[in-house]
Amino acid sequence: MKAKKSFGQHFLNREDIAEQIANSLEKGTLYKRVMEVGPGRGMLTKYLLEVKKELLVVEADRDMVLFLHKHYPALKNQIVSADFLRVDLASVVQHEPFALIGNFPYNISTQILFKMLDYKELIPEMVGMFQKEVAQRVVAPSGSKTYGVTSVLIQAYYDGEYLFSVDKSCFTPPPKVQSGVIRLTRKENTDLACDPKLFRRVVKQAFSQRRKMLRNTMKMFLKDDPLLKEPLFEKRPEKLSVQDFIELTLEIEKRQEKE
Repeated sequence: MKAKKSFGQHFLNREDIAEQIANSLEKGTLYKRVMEVGPGRGMLTKYLLEVKKELLVVEADRDMVLFLHKHYPALKNQIVSADFLRVDLASVVQHEPFALIGNFPYNISTQILFKMLDYKELIPEMVGMFQKEVAQRVVAPSGSKTYGVTSVLIQAYYDGEYLFSVDKSCFTPPPKVQSGVIRLTRKENTDLACDPKLFRRVVKQAFSQRRKMLRNTMKMFLKDDPLLKEPLFEKRPEKLSVQDFIELTLEIEKRQEKE
């Protein structure tokens, strides 16, 4: 079973790392089910089967689905043969909460994160392996060079932790980049107190020209509003915390309601 470039496959070849990833789940009481994305040949799957949770795996490669059926009979009726990005997750889990985990294909890893946000009410925890730069970006604090759109949108709803790095030699075939494993734990309160769609637009607009001050990038929302003269708007977007972006969105929301 060779890796296919079309699916972005790089198979983990280290048992100890697979076990470490599986054990990184906090296995809390908020969920009874774990969903693995892209199990491939089942290196991580075998350790997830030992976790005392119901396991579902989502695999787009039909050859790998046949492989899993043959080598992991315990997964009978627990394999979803589909593209994760196209699956209605709520229907698959019968609207019950679950943890998300996987050695995620790097070519769709950011899309997986944003899909997680779409189903955040069902996903209290996520453990995933990403390209190292992506992993670091997700958990980056404000003020850092890697802090950006993904950092803000994920951290608005989840607390993140960088767990450990994985060398490219731990995969077959080896990728061109290093990898990193992170854990995301959903915040107790996911109500931002502002319009979440507007929040996303504000964050994306702010970072669309990250070297410019907010006074320039926020003009599309605030035009010639006197608010633009406030000290906050002299900052570049990476200097704003998640809470700053929420408060900025609230101010924009107030002005839009008056129009």
